[in-house]
Amino acid sequence: MMLQLRRTLALLKGETGNQRARTGSSLPFLDSANNSSGLVLQSQSTDVYQNLALEDWIDAHVDLQQRGILLLWRNRPAVVIGRHQNPWSECNLPAMRKMGIALARRRSGGGTVFHDHGNLNLTFFASKKAYDRKRNLKVVTEALRRLRPNLDIRATDRFDILLNGHYKISGTASRLSRRSSYHHCTLLHSADRSALSTVLRPSCPGILSNATPSIPSPVANLIDHAPSLAWEELLEALVQQYNTEFGLSSVFTLVDPSNECVFPGVGNISTELRSWDWTFGRTPKFRVETLLELRDNHLPARCSAQLQMEVKGGQVESCRLDVPAGWLPLWLSRQLSDVLVGERFCPHRAAAAVTAMLRAEKGQFQSRLQNICEAVLAMMG
Repeated sequence: MMLQLRRTLALLKGETGNQRARTGSSLPFLDSANNSSGLVLQSQSTDVYQNLALEDWIDAHVDLQQRGILLLWRNRPAVVIGRHQNPWSECNLPAMRKMGIALARRRSGGGTVFHDHGNLNLTFFASKKAYDRKRNLKVVTEALRRLRPNLDIRATDRFDILLNGHYKISGTASRLSRRSSYHHCTLLHSADRSALSTVLRPSCPGILSNATPSIPSPVANLIDHAPSLAWEELLEALVQQYNTEFGLSSVFTLVDPSNECVFPGVGNISTELRSWDWTFGRTPKFRVETLLELRDNHLPARCSAQLQMEVKGGQVESCRLDVPAGWLPLWLSRQLSDVLVGERFCPHRAAAAVTAMLRAEKGQFQSRLQNICEAVLAMMG
């Protein structure tokens, strides 16, 4: 294993024997004399943050002007949103917490996807000039056609891959830098479709935003239509087709994205991707306009309050609660609004903020104040 890691590091740094390629401040991964060898990496980690960090590390540190890299990776259950998306609009945060499913924001655009061990992720790294999503998807579609000629597998103009002209089995996102690019796609082999449908739904009603929305599509697993298709068979076919398409003889190498000896600084990237500030704080500014149901066991009729809230950088920038005057005094509803301003749009932080207010109110409106606070926190997901 150590020999393999040293070999990978040498490849990433462009070392062959005692020779080192000259590339200024960048880190090439192969000597230009061996430009037909290529490289296929398979991550040994199933941690979504480590694998996303590995993508960023390769994009930042490898000289992709020489040739491309194919990275294959799988994750434990996770929801991954696009760089410009709103997590409260895209996923069921309470259900994810209950199910122990991670949330990550990637650096590429595109829509929200569900990852688990039944989904394969493929990342095609290339120079910006060589960026070609159609060609990358051809690797996947041709590999599947060779494995199972009876399946109707086609890439769409949106760079998705459909099975039988209807079921989505792969979605696409990409990131272009000044000189480099990467294009990643999912491939549903045997994912938990029940979990997928549970978590890919909104947490918060009434969000108004310019964030990129996901486009729902019917999905299917490959094993639903090809039950005998094994992982090993699929991986081997993809690597073979990658080599065929790009005229390579790629080296297949297992890598550990947490290994700082091979990928120095990758841990810092992973830490940033795990942070609340990145995952939620990078959400484009949005507005919430919704009705909150108000309950009181002593009143036969129910009523509602109007909530208007603006959120920027994941923090409440303004808040207005219009509560019927006969249900809660105006000064109390205004006090609650003021308490929330400046706090994170997060049920845990907001709960801490309103606790002192709830403790101070000992009068007849305590239960009603508790009720409206709970409604606001539930709205935050």
